[in-house]
Formats: sequence, structure tokens, C-alpha cells
Amino acid sequence: MKISIVGTGYVGLVSGTCFADVGINVTCVDIDEKKIENLKNGIIPIYEPGLETMVHNNSEKGRLSFTTSIKESLENTDVIFIAVGTPPDEDGSADLKYVLEVARQIGKNMNHYMVVVTKSTVPIGTAQKVKAAITDELEKRGVEVDFDVASNPEFLKEGNAIEDFLKPDRIVVGTESEKAEKMMQRLYKPFLLNGHPIIFMDIPSSEMTKYAANSMLATKISFMNDMANLCEIVGADITSVRKGIGSDARIGNKFIYAGAGYGGSCFPKDVKAVIKTANDNGYSLRVLKAVEDVNNDQKHVLVSKIKEEFGYNLDKMTFALWGLSFKPKTDDMREAPSLVLIDELIKMGANVKAYDPVAMEEAERILGDKVEYGKDPYEVLIDADALIVITEWPEFRIPNFKVLEKLLKNKVIFDGRNIYDPEEIVENGFTYYSIGRKPFKP
Repeated sequence: MKISIVGTGYVGLVSGTCFADVGINVTCVDIDEKKIENLKNGIIPIYEPGLETMVHNNSEKGRLSFTTSIKESLENTDVIFIAVGTPPDEDGSADLKYVLEVARQIGKNMNHYMVVVTKSTVPIGTAQKVKAAITDELEKRGVEVDFDVASNPEFLKEGNAIEDFLKPDRIVVGTESEKAEKMMQRLYKPFLLNGHPIIFMDIPSSEMTKYAANSMLATKISFMNDMANLCEIVGADITSVRKGIGSDARIGNKFIYAGAGYGGSCFPKDVKAVIKTANDNGYSLRVLKAVEDVNNDQKHVLVSKIKEEFGYNLDKMTFALWGLSFKPKTDDMREAPSLVLIDELIKMGANVKAYDPVAMEEAERILGDKVEYGKDPYEVLIDADALIVITEWPEFRIPNFKVLEKLLKNKVIFDGRNIYDPEEIVENGFTYYSIGRKPFKP
């Protein structure tokens, strides 16, 4: 079986590599010549644990190849995935220009039956637009080529994407023909051997499932952050509340951790897109609008705590920042809370020194010299007025308090992810601010 995947970003490259790893012949396509050349040389454009080794192994064995030519990739292809970006427009809607351009290129070059699958996160109705674009190009050529469209949304977590793909909670596929369903069933057969379910449905429902899933997870996060803010006001502890409600099987213990807001490539974009879809159809998603509002506000919560401790004049103060990526195990800084925090601190006259295990290069690309970057977590503490933890990387979990005391001007820690035990922090003589708990002082 041969498949092609157009787009070598996060979704496309992970998907293509994992398909190749189970013995499928995969061609990954991208218009970026430099990226393709790098991939041919084993240089991957994203950070994802284990991915570089898998790309190398499958390329070496001839199961995974890279090209800039859609026409070349279509030869003998059974299934072609569209996995290009769908960036948000100014109004929050998903921009489909890249998806539809790929569809037109497929229509210009296809000569045999295949299933065309939208893998990108796309609004309801996109598969039909893809079908129309392909059909239009076939008509311009004056040829008749049978094809089907399908929708196969991804549910990959950055930092754990390979495991998610190889051992999925579920595989969702939207089809409109029995022939396409059989093709997709055959494609995913290697991933079903351990009982992982494949769920077939109509295409609009498949497209909606992706948005509904991410919106639900975002809702859980914003709900807990809203509760955390109330906990601080009334003197409750959100970590205790989390344990109390997480033990209820109907709620569960995932995505109920309070923090400084969610970010990344999915939740912010998808929440905006589904709100826009509802508005376009004359309906208001009131809960999701509140989810978005709470999250936007939550990204400012650490600054409020900094003002509480140091006042509003931060001129010439320096803050050490641990973490830059929106979550651990990724270098992704899209919509990262760290960006909002850094921007506010700089506007208030402060200097920022930052360290992240993998996102430093990406941070420099985005922020340039607005921040000073350290080679390790402790280097950025030198002469800093306080430490701020914004990403819960494992290496930050057990700090050396003696070193912190020696390097910091003030024994103050702002923990945006609640990774520390307040009692331990206070025992070591530090003032400790976290999320959803009162400040702890020696």
C-alpha cells in the first residue's frame, strides 16, 4: 500500500513517519525545498521525542521518502492526506487557502482512483470544498477520474505524538462511500490489532469531532483556572479541590490542573474557529466564548502576583524565567503564556532572562534580543530579583534551594504551574506565589 502526505509540519511528518513504521510506503510532500532537502538529510524541522530516530530508520529502509512534487507523489498512491496548515484569519476562522491549493494540485495531476483525506484541522464542510476543487480541475482537463474524499482528524499531543499515533485512544474517520471506508480500514489495520477502536461516521460529524474534542479539553482547563482564581479569594486550595473532584470518574483527573493558561497550535486556534463557525450559522457558543475569555485573562495572572509583591514599578528589575514553550516536551511557542508574560514585564521596564531545554532557538526567532538567554536554569538566576516558572519541564521540579538563595537577589518564586510543595518552599525561606492558593511566606 502506498500513501502520500502533503505537508511536513507537526501532523504530516509524525503521521507519515508512523505509517512508514508499520510497513506502509509513504511519500511526504512539501513546497519548502530547504525543508525537504533537510529531511532527506535527516534534519527534522520540529522537536518531538523519538521522531528524529524514526525518520532516519524508515528513510534508510526505503519506506519513507520526501519530495516537493505532488505530481511525483501521486504515482501509484492509494490514499493522499492533506496535512497543511490552517492558520486563523483575523476573524478567527480557519484559512483554507493551503488546503484548497493542494486539492487543486491533486485535481491537476491525478490519473487513477484514490482517497483524498483531510488530516488538517478544518471547519465543517471543508471536505466538500476539497471535492469541488478537485472536480473543477478534472473538468478543466476534460478527464474523468474516480476518487473519494474523507476526513481523518488527528488527536496528537505534542511531546507524546508518536505514542498517540501508534496506540491511539480512537481513530475517527468520516467517509461517504463504502469503497473509501474499506480503504481506510485497510490503512489503519496495523493500529487496530491491540483493540484500539476505529470509528466511522459521516464527514461533517468527523470534522466536528476534532473541534468538539479540543474545545472540551480547553473548557476543562479554563474551568479549573476560573475555580483557582475564586479559591484564592475565598482562601481555598485549588490543588485540594482538584484531588477532590478528580476522583469522580465522571470528571476524571486529566486537564484539571490550574495554571497560567493554555497555548499551542490547537486549543486557541480551534476554539476561535468553532466559535466563528457557530456565529456564521447564527448560533452563539456562549460557554466557549467564556472559555476563551478566561484563558486570555489567565495569561496575565502571574503579572498581577508580581505587582502584588514588587509594586507597579518594575523599572530595571530582572526576572529569571524557567520555561518558554507552551508545554513540556515541545519547542512550540505558539500562543504560549510565556510570550504574554515577557511582553508585560518588558513594557513595565523589567529585564527578562530565560531558559528552556528545547525552545531557545524558537524563542530567539520570535523574540530576538528582547530577552537574555541562559545556558542552563541556574545561569539565568544570577542577579535576578525573582524566579518565575511558566513551563513545567521535569528538570525544574527539584531545584537546588541553596543555589537559588545564593544567586537570587530576593527569595521569591512565582510558580505558574503549581509544581512545588509550598511547605518545602517556605521551609527554605522563600516567598511563594502559585495559582489558586494564597501566597506562602516564611
